[in-house]
Amino acid sequence: MELFTLIVSLIVLSETTFLVFKKHQNTHTGMRKIYVDTSVLIDGRILNIARTGFIDGDLLILKSVLRELQLLADSKDYEKRTRARTGLSNVSELERIIEVNTEIVDDGEGHKQVDEELLKIAKENKDTILTLDYNLIKVAEAEKIAVLNINDLALAVRTEFLPGEKIELRITDKGSNRGQGVGHLSDGTMVVVDRAANKIGKTIEVEFVRFHETSAGKMVFAKIASRRK
Repeated sequence: MELFTLIVSLIVLSETTFLVFKKHQNTHTGMRKIYVDTSVLIDGRILNIARTGFIDGDLLILKSVLRELQLLADSKDYEKRTRARTGLSNVSELERIIEVNTEIVDDGEGHKQVDEELLKIAKENKDTILTLDYNLIKVAEAEKIAVLNINDLALAVRTEFLPGEKIELRITDKGSNRGQGVGHLSDGTMVVVDRAANKIGKTIEVEFVRFHETSAGKMVFAKIASRRK
């Protein structure tokens, strides 16, 4: 009986070891290394993207990126502090997603800016940078460094809205031009509404007029919808 138990235990152990090894192989595809920028961690959309399994490489987060988030998390500015703490929380969540391998990389205690460090490491290793930072994207492109931009992905798979379509929108702030009000769609897209500056704090029906799309993001222009007769 003891011999039988020992044999079963060895079989279970060997099967478990194989599965762990197989999982380890799958999570280290060797296809490419993707360095994640601070802006992506704060944004948070990377979590949903990672869960889909579409990411074809390992996500690497430099310790200097974490230090930058930590500094921002201690900021006196409420908005910066809140966004940075969200970013730190997203790092922990990203590490728990089994569909992608995420690693924290020690890049030393250098005195370079985070963007400079990302550019240097990615260029030296011929790897990829994942960022939403417009300026970082332009520098990386000039340096012939591969870049992934989540805004480009969002544009490619976005749900189309057509001019004339109407939705309910909460106006949260004034726009940059006189008389404009600003609200946001569920995906964070800014909607600038003409003549809605006096509607702050209210939810109103708006009608889409036109869209402005760039790699830096998307902006929607709308007007207050006419009342139905």
